[in-house]
Amino acid sequence: MMQPNSHYNDLKEDYLFRMIAAKTADFMKEHPQKKLLRMGIGDVSLPLPPSVIRALHEAVSDQADPLRFHGYMPECGADFLREAIAAHYGKRGILIHPSEVFVSSGASDELGDLQDLFAPVNAALVMEPAYPAYADACVIAGRKILHLPSSWENGFLPVPDDRLEADMVYLCSPNNPTGAVFTKELLRDWVEWANRRGAVILFDAAYEAFITDEDLPRSIFEIDGAKTCAIEICSLSKTAGFTGTRLGYTVIPEALLRQGMSLNRMWVRNRTTKTNGISYILQKGGAAVFTEEGQREIRENIAVYQKNAAVLSEALEIVGIRFTGGKNAPYIWMNCPDRMKSWDFFDLLLREIQVVGTPGAGFGEAGEGCFRFSTFGSPVDTEEAAKRLFGLLCGIREGMVRL
Repeated sequence: MMQPNSHYNDLKEDYLFRMIAAKTADFMKEHPQKKLLRMGIGDVSLPLPPSVIRALHEAVSDQADPLRFHGYMPECGADFLREAIAAHYGKRGILIHPSEVFVSSGASDELGDLQDLFAPVNAALVMEPAYPAYADACVIAGRKILHLPSSWENGFLPVPDDRLEADMVYLCSPNNPTGAVFTKELLRDWVEWANRRGAVILFDAAYEAFITDEDLPRSIFEIDGAKTCAIEICSLSKTAGFTGTRLGYTVIPEALLRQGMSLNRMWVRNRTTKTNGISYILQKGGAAVFTEEGQREIRENIAVYQKNAAVLSEALEIVGIRFTGGKNAPYIWMNCPDRMKSWDFFDLLLREIQVVGTPGAGFGEAGEGCFRFSTFGSPVDTEEAAKRLFGLLCGIREGMVRL
């Protein structure tokens, strides 16, 4: 008889964002006249940049012309896109060869698929609060998980410890959900730890384009020694608005070896077995992101989200609520008022001011008592949400709001 993967029984009953969607839908059924402001799921609100749209249209036209038509694409990515991404790293002083770049359908897919590179006995370290897909992918793979909690005391950026017996490590910077960003010094500590341990860092850099402080690293490969211990996963979802278009890339250095095996060559073999490549149309659109015009356009869009973050941050600062993120990151991570549980605060926001955020408990036990706001909404909605939030928090402080 067929044996299903029993590790699915070890997953939580429902995925965080499905729970949020269900609670929100139930509320709107009872209160259809209310205007809901969604600041929970980190979906973008601005359209794709004009240069990307032009490239997509051109690629569609190519598919209508027998002389320019493209069928199956290379499983690891088209040369024109891999070369553009490698050149993008080069402009920042990071030498990456196109053969080390793998085009993907997005960071979320890749973060789970990369589990194939590691034997089931390899333990995974997840720094929490963390994007829930990290732990879920490990659970499905039947992998032992070590949970490394972070807190306000260490800025939600824990330091490595030689007592940590992990073989693969998920790090995210800027962090989702806390918005915390690794300094070069702290990231160097993690790289040195991984090389001593023989571990591999899965570095989620999906939000690197939001880092504006030049002293903060946007890539783990800015750190000496990272090419022998790290894989970097990047996304165009938040960088260029590809959430509904789905495109990303992963960098696996040729120098990354374990027990005589090349993880780069292993991933080539994996992709040629498990995929038929990303569509020509999407890759042409993605290549436009890395042009001079494309980079200017995405910076303009990111500036809108950064302004949203400033509006929300100002409201929290005036009320005196402790928070991280907002600067160098598209998420704001706040302390729930009056030591409220995070799901209780979610319910309060929904009931009283119809603002939807994300309960911190959904990102692991270390997130209890905290709450995440996404800054990817429209400026109009963000300003309205900030006003509502300010009023609610003032009411709580003055004892005028029922908790």
